[in-house]
Amino acid sequence: MLTQRQNAILEYLQKNGEAPQSSILAEIATKFDAISKPTILRDLEALLIANLIIKKGKARAVVYLPKISNPLLYYYSPDVYFKKSQDQRDIKEKFNWEIFNWFENVFTSSELTRLEKINNEYQTKRTRLSPIALKKELERLTIEISWKSSRLEGNTYSLFETETLIKEAREASGHNKKEAIMILNHKVAFDYILSDPTKFKLLKPIKIRDVHSLLIKDLDVPDNWRSILVRIIGTNYQPIDNRFQIEDAVAKIVEVINKTKSPPEKALFALALIAYTQPFVDGNKRTSRIVANALLLANDWCPMSLRSLDETEYKKAMLLFYEQNSLAYLKELFIQQFEFAVKNYF
Repeated sequence: MLTQRQNAILEYLQKNGEAPQSSILAEIATKFDAISKPTILRDLEALLIANLIIKKGKARAVVYLPKISNPLLYYYSPDVYFKKSQDQRDIKEKFNWEIFNWFENVFTSSELTRLEKINNEYQTKRTRLSPIALKKELERLTIEISWKSSRLEGNTYSLFETETLIKEAREASGHNKKEAIMILNHKVAFDYILSDPTKFKLLKPIKIRDVHSLLIKDLDVPDNWRSILVRIIGTNYQPIDNRFQIEDAVAKIVEVINKTKSPPEKALFALALIAYTQPFVDGNKRTSRIVANALLLANDWCPMSLRSLDETEYKKAMLLFYEQNSLAYLKELFIQQFEFAVKNYF
C-alpha cells in the first residue's frame, strides 16, 4: 500500500505527465512537512518497484513519468483522495468530451483472461441447471439486484422486505410508497432485459431511454433527455445541461460501447459513462446498472446483482470518475462484483 506522500507524487505525475526530481520535491514540499531529497528519492524508488512510474534519462536529465498512459487508468487512493472535502479537491469540473477517445483496452490481457475463465464457470453452471432451477435463480437475481440498486439510491427496504414485495405484492410498513415503486420498477426493467437479452447486442440511444422509462415510471421523473441543469451531491463536477449536447454525448456512449468487443468492458463503460453524462433528470445510475447487466446478458456473460457492493465505496468510485476521469477504482469494484456473481448465482 502506498503512503500518502507516494500517492501525492503519483497524482502529481499523472496530472503533469513527466517531471524531474527537483520539481517533484518542490511540489510535495508544499503538502508535507520536513521533506528532503533523500525522502523523495526513496518514495520514487518505491513507486518504480511498484511499477507505477517510469524513470527516463540519465544524471541531471532524469525525469519521472507515470507508467500508465491512458488517463482512465490513473490511480487515486480513495482513502487519501476523500480526506479532502468537496471544495478542497482539485477536480475537472466540466464535462470532458475528450474522454470518449480513451475508452479502449481498459482491462489488461491478464484481467480479461481471468474474467473469461470465471465466465466460463458461469456458462458451465448455467447449462447444468434445469429450466425450473434456472427460473428460480433468475428470480433470486432479480430480487437482489432490485433491492441493491434501489438501496444504492437511498431506498430503505431490506432484502427480505423486497422479496415479499416482489413475490407477494405486499408493501412493507413504515416506508414511503415510492420506495416500493422504485423496487418494482427495477423488477420490470430487469424482466424486460431477460425477456430477450439479444436486443442489447447492438446498443441504441432508444434502448437506454426504454430502460430509464421503466425505472422511473410513477416516480414523477421526466422520461426524456434532460434539458435543465443538475447538480450531484458530494461533488462540484457539473454535467452538460444542453439537450442537444446530451444527445450527442449519448450517441458517443453508444458508439464507444458498440465498437468495444469485450463484454465486461462494454458493461463497465455503460456503468461509468451513462452516470457521468447524466442524460436524465433522475435515475441515471439506476439506468447505468441495468444497461450494464443487459450488455453482459446479451453477450452470454454473467449478470451482477451487486449485492455485496459497499454503497460508500461505489459512491467514491463514481466521484473519482466524475472528478478525475479515473476508472481505476470502479474497474476494481466491477471485477470484485463479477467474481461474486459467478460464485453466488447459478
